[in-house]
Amino acid sequence: MTSSRYLVARFAQAFGFFRKNQRMADAASEMHLLREAEAQLGFAIWEKVKDIEELSVEYWNLRRFVKERDIVRQKIEDCQEVLSQAHEERSALINQTPILNQELLDTRNAILAELETLAIQRDEIVAMARDVRRSYDGLRAKLDVLTKESDSSSAHSEEIAEAKSKLGELKIKFAELKQKRTDIGKQLDDGDKRMDEVEAELERARKERRLDASEAFQVIGDNNKQLSELRAGSELLDTKMRQLYAEIGRYVSRHAKTNAACATAAASHQGLVEVMRALRRSIALNHRLAGTM
Repeated sequence: MTSSRYLVARFAQAFGFFRKNQRMADAASEMHLLREAEAQLGFAIWEKVKDIEELSVEYWNLRRFVKERDIVRQKIEDCQEVLSQAHEERSALINQTPILNQELLDTRNAILAELETLAIQRDEIVAMARDVRRSYDGLRAKLDVLTKESDSSSAHSEEIAEAKSKLGELKIKFAELKQKRTDIGKQLDDGDKRMDEVEAELERARKERRLDASEAFQVIGDNNKQLSELRAGSELLDTKMRQLYAEIGRYVSRHAKTNAACATAAASHQGLVEVMRALRRSIALNHRLAGTM
């Protein structure tokens, strides 16, 4: 709102064109621009107002807040680095199979293959022993019959001798098969024990992996919480600093023509000071037109 536009608006009001809502809206928009300009000016020159007594509180508070903000920002960077490492560790745990686990899995597969082979061999030996037993039982029955028939005569003597000889051979063969079955049984027991040991080792490795993963998740959770708190603290500091910047910008811009220290501080931003002065005048004229002044 310039002086000429103000005169035109006043003239229009004399004929009944009273636009209060528009004037208040214009004033509010210009006030927002003014506040932004004050904060911008204060941010640019706050380090130059050390010797202005009226701004000593704002200056020294800003010095303190700047140091606090730097500390918080460093903590945020450290926290983000730890968080990034924790995410990498978690991804590695999830996506990769540890070498030890793979070795144990290979060992388990080898034992399973060995046990399967031994089980097949045992079944074959049991089947052979069953056949030998059937042959043995058949010869025993034959021998009983021949023996009874030979009681009254000398017939079947050769068959009886042959049957006894075969029975002896079958006994030896059955004993050998029984021993083989026992040996394979021991191998199977040993294999089962080795399998239990490998399974126990795998379970221990899985528990360690889950523990490592839970630790990584705990680190991520703790650091996310800490990061949120640090960011909230940083935002609060930024808000306080912006308020102080605005106070400095407001004071310096208002006194740039009457206070030599303010004029010196704002010398490199004289254009912005003039814009702020124009905004204040326009805001006042809009309020006057709206009848609030």
